[in-house]
Amino acid sequence: MNNRYTKRTFLLEIVAIALAIVFMIPFYFVLVNSVKPFAAILIDAAAWPEEFMFSNYARVWEIIQFPRAFMNSFIITTISNIGLVLISSMAAWKMVRTPGKFSKILFILFVSAMVIPFQTVMIPLMKVGGTLGLTNSIPGLILMYFGFGVPLSLFLYHGFVKTVPVEIEESAMMDGCSSFGVFWRIVFPLLKPITVTVVILNTLWIWNDYLLPLLVLQDAELRTIPLAASSFFAQYTKQWDMGLAALVLGITPVIIFFLFLQKHIIKGIASGSIK
Repeated sequence: MNNRYTKRTFLLEIVAIALAIVFMIPFYFVLVNSVKPFAAILIDAAAWPEEFMFSNYARVWEIIQFPRAFMNSFIITTISNIGLVLISSMAAWKMVRTPGKFSKILFILFVSAMVIPFQTVMIPLMKVGGTLGLTNSIPGLILMYFGFGVPLSLFLYHGFVKTVPVEIEESAMMDGCSSFGVFWRIVFPLLKPITVTVVILNTLWIWNDYLLPLLVLQDAELRTIPLAASSFFAQYTKQWDMGLAALVLGITPVIIFFLFLQKHIIKGIASGSIK
């Protein structure tokens, strides 16, 4: 194997570092300006702070009642993820293992739902949700996330289930295992790589979602972190110091989540590549 360090490798590393710096610039602006006074942001948003006002975070913590907003986002994201994983994995496994015209049509319908813009169903969704009493409630919002999240999650699971050898399931059934037991004891553990991927994608989407919670949740005590942070940006008022501090508080849990799942993500990528 040729492991020589060539000029081409050096140039590729320089380009990669330059791209990384470019992508990190927005994070620099958010972090630096979150500890500046409002006047200093207006004077020069790119300058290094002359004084670090960590009191911005303390004020934001109280103004938006961050613990409550965090718990709302955490509950919605966690329960939605659990439901999407359970529903999508079981449905995908059943469709793959019972091939036929009905399964094919059902899969096509789910995939087709992925290309429908949310704006086209926004008004009918609110009318139906209001009729069924799903608006202004966290359970109602979670149920809507089930509906919007299942198509993509099922699509990902459907492709991965095909790589699981059916002979393993047949052997388990010959040993007396039920269909329910085959899925939970044999199949679902093998779906760990794609499950990690599904959880990551849905967490990014649900945690950062703004439009659907804005439409569904009206009461202040039900606000998620994006809704709470948006309160600093009104039509005639832009509290950049408070708003950017709120953004940092909002993205910190997601960063911790990625760091916690880092080794599982790497294992999932390696396992998926082998399959």
